[in-house]
Amino acid sequence: MFAKVYTFLLILVLSFVAAGCSPRTVPTTPASPSNTPVVDQPTVPPPTSTRTALPVPATLTPSPTATPVTGIDELVSFIEDLAGQDQFSGAMLIGRDDEVLWEYAHGLADREANIPNRVDTQFNLGSMNKMFTAVAILQLVEQGKLSLDDTVAEALPDYPNPEIANQITIHQLLTHTSGLGDVFTEEFNADPNRYRSLEDFLSLFFADPLEFPPGQAYSYSNAGYVVLGMIIEKVSSQSYDDYVRLNIYEPSGMTDTRAYDIEEEGPNLAIGYTSTDINGNPTGVLASNRALMPGRGFPAGGGYSTVEDLFMFRNALLGYQLLTQASTELLLTGTVEVRENVQYAYGFFDRQEAGGRMVGHTGGAPGVCSFLSMYLDTGYTVAVLSNSDDDCVAVLTYLRDNPIH
Repeated sequence: MFAKVYTFLLILVLSFVAAGCSPRTVPTTPASPSNTPVVDQPTVPPPTSTRTALPVPATLTPSPTATPVTGIDELVSFIEDLAGQDQFSGAMLIGRDDEVLWEYAHGLADREANIPNRVDTQFNLGSMNKMFTAVAILQLVEQGKLSLDDTVAEALPDYPNPEIANQITIHQLLTHTSGLGDVFTEEFNADPNRYRSLEDFLSLFFADPLEFPPGQAYSYSNAGYVVLGMIIEKVSSQSYDDYVRLNIYEPSGMTDTRAYDIEEEGPNLAIGYTSTDINGNPTGVLASNRALMPGRGFPAGGGYSTVEDLFMFRNALLGYQLLTQASTELLLTGTVEVRENVQYAYGFFDRQEAGGRMVGHTGGAPGVCSFLSMYLDTGYTVAVLSNSDDDCVAVLTYLRDNPIH
């Protein structure tokens, strides 16, 4: 089923994400017993303050004595070799601090019309939307409209399952420790395109029992981010799409990022191509993924963006244009152990690699393979968006084994 396909792709994409849509349950342990909060003890929300641009602190960016650039030429050659073997279809950007060092695009955005991918082509993000959802929640916390300790029942008095709503906190939704399951069910598989609104997705899981007591385990949950989207709409009195556009995309300068309806034709949208069916079985034929996808992007994933817009998001986030310094550090600091050297923060993975600390997220689905990796110790950022099943996997594996420094 779709969930199995999605899970397999995300495991490939990161090798550190036991995620996707079919959750893996891991007992929760603090990432660092000495200074990391236990999962069911949310960090105290940061105080509200003006979002002025500040120098990014040493905990988030390279030190003044950062080493010279090495490894860029080798990475570029690796990507070009993949493209030459027709093993990469998508766009890629490498930056350091707020400077773009290299951009590249290869393959076709639309195979029937023979339209090539470009660096400004809009690709499906998959689960990368969770980063924006988490930023939105922390903005509302800064404004005093929410607390991370609030229960779903407090934030959404009309939630259709009050017993569950009284048990789950916003902190647990953000960290995939709520016990909620998923949206990619057999019911979803029967007609993926019909799911467009948050209410549509809610119908897939609200009546299900919790998979475990909230706060007691980690299990990647798209359902939890649907609920977070509903909270954003309730508290802000705006649609989710309008809120993230006005408070994240526009302040960041992200002019090519939005959610599209599956039927909406755009001149700059990449069509995803997959060789699997809804059940994850190989078809032997590369075809459009549209029949397998939700009808519209939503808070857990499925929006569209460009590699350039993702870099703009990086700059705004680490430049404290979206959140205060305290909130930004809270957003990016892992609190839940996923596996060795990998923690989940609020909408971001926090991983220790050979090249230092990396924060970011991935997206994977049939015909979707993407990631944003921000290397905080060196200042490098790598964004890759692909409209094929697993074309970004080789890039991410290369970076893990050959870090830029």
